[in-house]
Amino acid sequence: MKNVRLVDVLSGKIETTDIAVAGGLIAGIGDGYGGRESVDLEGHYVCPGLIDAHVHVESALVRPREFARAVVSRGVTTAVTNPHEIANVLGIEGVRFMLADAEEAVMDLLATVPSSVPASPLATSGAAVSLSEMRSLLSDPHVVGLGEVMDYYGVVAGDAKLLEQIEAFRGYPIDGHCPGLGGKALNAYIAAGISSDHECTNAAEAGEKIRRGMRVFIREGSVARNLRALLPVVTPDNERRLCFCTDDCQARDLLAKGSIDHLVRLAIAGGVPPMTAIRMATLNAAEHFRLHDRGAVAPGRRADLIVFRDLASPVAEMVYRSGVLVARDGETVSPVDTVAPGIPPEVRDTVSVDWLRVDFRIPAEGRRVRVIGIVAGELITESLDMEARTADGHAVADPGRDLLKIAVIERHRSSGRMGLGFVKGIGLKEGAIAGTVAHDHHNLIVIGADDRSMETAAKAVAYARGGQAVAIGERVTALLPLPIAGLMSDEPVGRVSDRMNSLLAAAGELGSPLADPFMAMSFLGLEVIPHLKLTDLGLVDVNEKKIVPLFLSGRGAGP
Repeated sequence: MKNVRLVDVLSGKIETTDIAVAGGLIAGIGDGYGGRESVDLEGHYVCPGLIDAHVHVESALVRPREFARAVVSRGVTTAVTNPHEIANVLGIEGVRFMLADAEEAVMDLLATVPSSVPASPLATSGAAVSLSEMRSLLSDPHVVGLGEVMDYYGVVAGDAKLLEQIEAFRGYPIDGHCPGLGGKALNAYIAAGISSDHECTNAAEAGEKIRRGMRVFIREGSVARNLRALLPVVTPDNERRLCFCTDDCQARDLLAKGSIDHLVRLAIAGGVPPMTAIRMATLNAAEHFRLHDRGAVAPGRRADLIVFRDLASPVAEMVYRSGVLVARDGETVSPVDTVAPGIPPEVRDTVSVDWLRVDFRIPAEGRRVRVIGIVAGELITESLDMEARTADGHAVADPGRDLLKIAVIERHRSSGRMGLGFVKGIGLKEGAIAGTVAHDHHNLIVIGADDRSMETAAKAVAYARGGQAVAIGERVTALLPLPIAGLMSDEPVGRVSDRMNSLLAAAGELGSPLADPFMAMSFLGLEVIPHLKLTDLGLVDVNEKKIVPLFLSGRGAGP
């Protein structure tokens, strides 16, 4: 590569030079090299391939090979994935499916071993991953550490099982998940051996975690958009302790906005120096996961490279993986197998519901109810106290106050068990939305303005062997089938994006003002992120780690 402006993240300098590549590695930097092929880059910038420090491929709603096609064209050549979504449905076999499918990807999809599967005893997951199974994955060369330890309350309290998991991965990077944790509890969590966190929502929280020795992953995904709030924490003194991650990002956003490249542009626009932003997206993540073969352009490192014109707003024009051109002008150019391997039956048949035992009615047992309050741009929710609307002895939805009914139906064992409650913030005026993507247990979740629409939407996704749907009355107005574990499509990423756009348009026609109410809905069952969530076992007070009644007692309550 001749006439290059090299973005050297090691020195922080821009160097005009040539780059020699051989055998997939950087052979040298400087003048005087020759090779079988010469590319004149005419003064374009070259930087290392970008690294996503933490992502759940399943949240893109496509299989790993399709996820790779979506992001490698944006300059992301490595992603550290945590397949704990499919692990909560299928256990260790789900993880092995993801690793096998990633083998043919046009980028490096590395993995951390899912921990805390299931996330807690307050929900019913489809499977559990034992410590021996977790250890068995360490023999896979694509496994780089232990995935986010989500039960941070348990770690702080010294839960023996959690500490045994952590100890088994001593010497590997151990990712954390501790929203809002600080003070002595944070000290205990870090002292257990956990080295990173991606759940910070403000600069003060991020600053404390950095001072205590953590690497903070600044997140910007489809729902949790924390980048702008965290930019004030970035300083010349601490920027080496910061990385970028997307965590949960759907296919339509990856195709429309980008992946880690989008975060780099946002950070630069927010005042972060371009060199710092690029370093946070490359070298810092590589060092955290001990990937010393990448993250910088230097002799002996992998030739994972991005070519772009504008340092102030980098957009990949050419992307190289191990010295091979894999993408140009936003499209993959490497040969792609058009016949994807088949999906094993056990990965497809994961939705089982006993509809004779499903009942969306809520007998009125008081005047006031606990309500899950959505917080825009956050995964945390509020625990609200609202007056219930009743009809014929039952508590019902009240769309006029944006008070909708929510249900979580166990879909792994056909138990008929379901949790019922209310949610504020989705904004439907009529109809219902449903899906089998519900972190982390991934039971069937449905929100609606009336019971009939809720039943129609819920049955639509179940009969599709998983998916997301919009319904009004007895009519399904949009459906995105997700037959792979009820989490991912078996179609190309572009087709999934088109179907998702139709789904969101249908939800918008029912009144939801949210850009993506399905992604927001999918986190309303995550019983390890404060403050109030719903699982098949009922309403969960996350702070207290217990099931709480829907109806409130005391003054102003009662029949």
